[in-house]
Amino acid sequence: MIKEVKIPDIGENIEKGDVIEILVKEGQMVDIDTPLIEFETDKAVVDIPSSSKGRISKILVNKGDTIKIGQVIVQIDSDAESSGTPKKTEPVKQTKEAPMIAKPASDMGKKLPIPTETKPSIKKEVVSKEPILKDIETEPVSAGGAAPASPTVRRLARELGADINKVSGSGPGGRISDDDVKAFVKKIVLQKGAEPSAAVPHALPLPDMSKWGEIRAEKFSRVRALISESVSRSWSVVPHVTQFEKADITELEDFRKNFNKKNEKSGTKLTVTAVLMKVLAQGLKEFPRFNAALDPANEIIIYRNYIHIGIAVDTERGLLVPVVRDIDKKSIVELAQALDDIAKRARDKSLKPDEFEGGTFTISNQGGIGGVDFTPIVLWPQVAILGVSRASMQPVFINGQFEPRLILPLSLSYDHRANDGADAARFMHWVVEALEQPLMLYVDK
Repeated sequence: MIKEVKIPDIGENIEKGDVIEILVKEGQMVDIDTPLIEFETDKAVVDIPSSSKGRISKILVNKGDTIKIGQVIVQIDSDAESSGTPKKTEPVKQTKEAPMIAKPASDMGKKLPIPTETKPSIKKEVVSKEPILKDIETEPVSAGGAAPASPTVRRLARELGADINKVSGSGPGGRISDDDVKAFVKKIVLQKGAEPSAAVPHALPLPDMSKWGEIRAEKFSRVRALISESVSRSWSVVPHVTQFEKADITELEDFRKNFNKKNEKSGTKLTVTAVLMKVLAQGLKEFPRFNAALDPANEIIIYRNYIHIGIAVDTERGLLVPVVRDIDKKSIVELAQALDDIAKRARDKSLKPDEFEGGTFTISNQGGIGGVDFTPIVLWPQVAILGVSRASMQPVFINGQFEPRLILPLSLSYDHRANDGADAARFMHWVVEALEQPLMLYVDK
């Protein structure tokens, strides 16, 4: 009997993903729960297991394919059972007939031929910082509802000032897409006599760069596409300001090294990021607007009574931001352990989709790579992100003479709608003081 294995429902609002690796071959014996493919969604990479026992009779997908939830990926002959142990799964090698133009860091690139007769172009979504329909009399934006749309589409509707429940979906079961929202907004704008170009994202054509030399094109990986969408939206929606500071962490570094030396056998390594998480556990309570979210359409600040910190992790697939939850309820050792755990699982693709959700603030530490300062982008709907650069030994004038001190550069990017420059300066001063004099955390101010 031939049985079909389909992509199961693996999370709310996940509709499709990319085949990263095929882990079996046609003719191979598999058991129930034998991994068949690596499947990457917007949130995580997961193994899709076999739901039947038998021999792989046909593989219906290829590496690099974008497939939908419910799509058949493999056919299994369940009558062809074997008493032997199923073969160990192995990644299927790329065939010579389908070479990749250039192997990307994530190993997920896909060849994109560029016809010489057409000019290559990219489309860049430019979303207005104010809702397009702000000054047009329409129905108020719905606070929720059961409109069949993904969170991404709902956010786009909110940013354009459209009521998602008024949009007609063109997808299966009436599901609403980005294009449906844009068409709805364009129709309303034209009906009201406004400037139609404001409602339609601009496409910026590229020049024909092949005229000046050889070029190659490479399709975005799923993670790179997600990063592109996320930072573009954040940059368009959030009015960014960055506040820079420097902290003297000479004593802190001595403490950190002594701690790691004494606890070497435990395997727990205390890092500057773990210390910053502990500091922020208190700092975000002292300055709650940096842990908040904004609803500008209704002129509301939403204060969160929980602190979940997103940690930017550099992986071969691109930047991932898993979340450590309830940092104010964890000890500094527990935070160090949690940080090490999520960083390892981010790199070996074993994080679950919900581990990327719910962040209230983010830390991006580039100190291990280098650099002096940088301006991180706030990850909407958060209102702040702390950038950390590489610490360096610098001369500091103390008590009439210069002394070598270890100085840590910090940069806080924040949403100016939620906090003013003075707020950011006070918050950063508090963080620096906590790093330089940690006992001040326990002084009642």
